[in-house]
Amino acid sequence: MGASLAYFPLVGLLIGGALAGLDAGLARLWPGPLTGALLLAVLLVLTGAMHVEGFLDTCDSFGGATKERRLEIMRDHAVGAFAVAGGVALVLLKWTALFSLPLPERLPALVLFPALSRWAMVLVVRAFPYARPQGLGAAFHDGATSLAVLIAGAIALVGSLALAGVAGLVLFVSASLLAWLLGRWMSRLLGGLTGDAYGAVNEVVEVFVLVAVVPLASAGLVSSLPQALRALS
Repeated sequence: MGASLAYFPLVGLLIGGALAGLDAGLARLWPGPLTGALLLAVLLVLTGAMHVEGFLDTCDSFGGATKERRLEIMRDHAVGAFAVAGGVALVLLKWTALFSLPLPERLPALVLFPALSRWAMVLVVRAFPYARPQGLGAAFHDGATSLAVLIAGAIALVGSLALAGVAGLVLFVSASLLAWLLGRWMSRLLGGLTGDAYGAVNEVVEVFVLVAVVPLASAGLVSSLPQALRALS
């Protein structure tokens, strides 16, 4: 399972490509708000809402006073106030960001955001210890190798540059930094990371990339690498 980390960003690119293709079809039938909602629903189906569940459990853990209590809360299937508030904020931000993506930058953004969020997970899996002696996330952490992380990083970086040029580089670096900061913060709270924490990192970085594309597009920084090279020449 650890070796599969190398291909996480590639899977993200495939998911993003499917969303971009679906978006092109849906936009012919329905207005932007509904298209954004449908894309969000499809994303949840494609991922089995696994990362969202991890995000909700992580939000609930903030109600614990100790590391042990936080880990215990994360195992509890009940949904608390922190999870509800976090889930509502997550869905609203992601839906609004999907609706707000401008043309023609919409296509590269849709392809790229799932790839960078999965690269973020690879980064924190490798960078921080696992908080539990066992669990699904432990298999990824224990099997994570430097080679797998390098391959994943290369795929994410090349994809970012090819799809968004300068903006892609900005998004790759900032998403990596955000993931590391989130991982460090949660590791201090939990004594390490868990599978739920990995999912939380994925969700936060997805929202971050979608939101960040909007001002980058307004600044004219979002262009594919071939377009950027033609502009320089």
